Amino acid sequence: MRVTALALEDFRNYRRLEAAFSPAVNVIYGENAQGKTNLLEAVAYLSTAASHRARYDRELIRLEAQSARIRATVEARERVFRLEAALRRGQRRQLSSNGVKLKTAGELSGILQTVLFCPEDLSLIRAGAAERRRFLDECICQLRPRYAAALGQYRRLHEHKTRILRDWEEKPALLDALDDFSFQMAQAGAVLIHYRAHFLRRLRETAAAVHADFSGGRERLELDYATVSTVADPLGPTREIFEGVLEHQRTHRQAELEARQCLTGPHKDDLTVRVNGLEAKTYASQGQTRTAALSLKLGCREIFHDDTGEWPVLLLDDVLSELDHRRREFVLHRITGGQVFITCCEEDGLEGLDHGAVFHIHAGELV
Repeated sequence: MRVTALALEDFRNYRRLEAAFSPAVNVIYGENAQGKTNLLEAVAYLSTAASHRARYDRELIRLEAQSARIRATVEARERVFRLEAALRRGQRRQLSSNGVKLKTAGELSGILQTVLFCPEDLSLIRAGAAERRRFLDECICQLRPRYAAALGQYRRLHEHKTRILRDWEEKPALLDALDDFSFQMAQAGAVLIHYRAHFLRRLRETAAAVHADFSGGRERLELDYATVSTVADPLGPTREIFEGVLEHQRTHRQAELEARQCLTGPHKDDLTVRVNGLEAKTYASQGQTRTAALSLKLGCREIFHDDTGEWPVLLLDDVLSELDHRRREFVLHRITGGQVFITCCEEDGLEGLDHGAVFHIHAGELV
């Protein structure tokens, strides 16, 4: 799987861009605020139909323009796809593949899969549980359509139940529907826990192996999955997980009514990350934090490859900063297989790159 060519029109700070890329490593360097991250953002958008930096599509359109286009030629599954995203102010976006309009954003991830690492991903280690749940959701949704469907259903049910709990004192009749929403949330939630647990079992192995290689064997990465306490075995049958979630809801029903919010369910799940036995959130250094976060992303990449037989496109934004020489060497020369995009501020350390291409970005243009 690889992006062979990319064309941008009025996307972020790019008026026009046309570029062809190496199937191996592509290093994109330049000063800050020149458009390096924007280029990676465009590639990622054609995989997820979402931006990791913008809440609304209109933010992706160049300020002076009314519309933007992202086009890419992608080779995947021994076929060639021409993907396009057309963004317009005040209108719905249009996504297409080989000229055929796509009905859902999920169809993009069935063609192009990406794994993105950016400076904000340090929050995977430093921030609260929501960031780690988002990481799991993004990874699993690209691999398991049933999980994506269950996640969408769970979020809708959670929103409805939250409204009931918020407003029940003023509108007591709302309580008539509370138990039904809780039951359906337990059903959808059991599916989420099942998939998350099985994904984490694999990620423990892949991420730990990457981390050990990354750190020269001097550090040990450990992952634990924390979910609803009454679920005895998250790896067990979905029916048993459902019963555990339902039991937890029953024992917390009154507490939820008093707190007027959902207190139980997989929307509270967390992924605990430890380095050499210590919780990374509290004790990891900046370099260790970056290494652990990157190892999670690369571990996810390994799982993608195992499941699909193809490497997802790896997008590494500003990954080299705050890494020592040995770890920079690992990123540049030892991440093998598949296509990789790396952005950095300088050419320093790139002289030995002999299996890819180097691009210089300045003011939204390839120099």
